[in-house]
Amino acid sequence: MDDALVFRALADPTRRLLLDRLFARDGRTLTELEAEVPGLTRFGVMKHLRVLEQAGLVVSRKQGRQKFHHLNPVPIRLVFERWIDKYRERRVSALLNLKDHLERTMTTPTPTATTTATQVYQLYIKATPEQVWAAITEPELVARFFHGARMESAYGEVGSSVRSWSPDHAQLWTENTLLESDPPRRLVHTWRSLYDPELAEEPESRVTWEIEAVPGEFSKLTLVHDRLDGSPKTAAHVRGWSYILSNLKTVLETGESLPPVS
Repeated sequence: MDDALVFRALADPTRRLLLDRLFARDGRTLTELEAEVPGLTRFGVMKHLRVLEQAGLVVSRKQGRQKFHHLNPVPIRLVFERWIDKYRERRVSALLNLKDHLERTMTTPTPTATTTATQVYQLYIKATPEQVWAAITEPELVARFFHGARMESAYGEVGSSVRSWSPDHAQLWTENTLLESDPPRRLVHTWRSLYDPELAEEPESRVTWEIEAVPGEFSKLTLVHDRLDGSPKTAAHVRGWSYILSNLKTVLETGESLPPVS
């Protein structure tokens, strides 16, 4: 994704307002978003959403006869890693002000933010679908971008269970069941966080990885984490997918992992 498109999208206050509203409550229809900007016509809201989608900041998905718009924080994290963090010591005011705004409004859950039953993340990776598939299914590769997690085994047959442990193998982090497997295009599994007792008590949710080949030896990776209706604490915790996916992209494109989250 072109960073210029992200900066252009964020430069407009109406588009930032739409992102703020999606952060407060994700997965909204056009009609719902139109109500948030009373001074703008439906066509005007559609034009702003189109710019946000082109920048990858919003992902639209159809569910039945309705189309829902989801906030995608991954491009914001990538912009931060490429442009803001490395200039921290030079105190470039414009970039630091942008960082402060983004952190307040989108990248960190706050007590006023409402979690959603469906979260959607999307990014483009300079890698083939086969390489992306290997990265999300092979234990040694997963450990490089997923906080050092140690998978018990690779995903096998549908119905098989895969556990992940802390790097020192002292704590069980997740226990997932494979629901669908169509390499290298689609992987679906349950999600249950076990590293925290309160999260472990909530119902399991579902994670879907969709991989699509893009001209130029790129892949479009879309991750959908849904069935979070009865798991509000899990929904808040898994907002960390933006870092994990950014790290996955970095590992595949450079061979290096991002610094751990502070």
